[in-house]
Amino acid sequence: MLAEVPDLDVLLVPIGGGGLISGMAVAAKALKPAIEIIGVQAALYPSMYNLIKGRELPMHGDTLAEGIAVKAPGRITSEIVRALVDDIMLVTEQEIEQALSLLIKIEKSVTEGAGAAALAAVLADEGRFEGRSLGLVLSGGNIDTRLLAGVLTRQLAREGRLTQLRFDIADRPGQLGAVVTILGTTGANIVEVSHQRTFTDLPAKGVLLEVVIETRDRAHLASTIEALQAAGLDVTAGGH
Repeated sequence: MLAEVPDLDVLLVPIGGGGLISGMAVAAKALKPAIEIIGVQAALYPSMYNLIKGRELPMHGDTLAEGIAVKAPGRITSEIVRALVDDIMLVTEQEIEQALSLLIKIEKSVTEGAGAAALAAVLADEGRFEGRSLGLVLSGGNIDTRLLAGVLTRQLAREGRLTQLRFDIADRPGQLGAVVTILGTTGANIVEVSHQRTFTDLPAKGVLLEVVIETRDRAHLASTIEALQAAGLDVTAGGH
């Protein structure tokens, strides 16, 4: 990395047991003593963070970054980290998901959760790294395709591009058609429709309608909901 980009200011490296960042820190500091080395751990498993910073944060949960979900860092590696690594950052599951999604969308690179941790750290504290030349280590691409699909779908929901709308409508002909017509005029794309009469707490003459839609962005979603409400429809949005 330094041979290709000698002016790197910072290296951000995922930490599990500490082997990867120890080796990189030894090499990088020898080549460029002023370079900053920052380790990144999942907030659910801050083992090296706790050891180096003298903290006792809990370690538990099912993290997307399972490749660095280590409860006990290495004895040898922890001493190298203590000597050569400048800081350790913790990243949340949502930050890891966002980073993984961005790497696919922008860089066309598939990483596992641990592999996206370095970018997640940058997203978590953009001001800290502004104007600096960064080297991000993408440490692996071993991710289940179903899990990957779920992460990408959840990110679409966070961006307001995929949303579930819920309607309480009267159980009479034409109501579903009215909803569909308005969605069509706003340019929203219908992905899924659920028309529920039985498993609902609504009165017997009511129907719970759930529609999953795709929109361009949050502004498009807002204008779509406004159009539905202007037509007198009782609508609530979820999934974003």
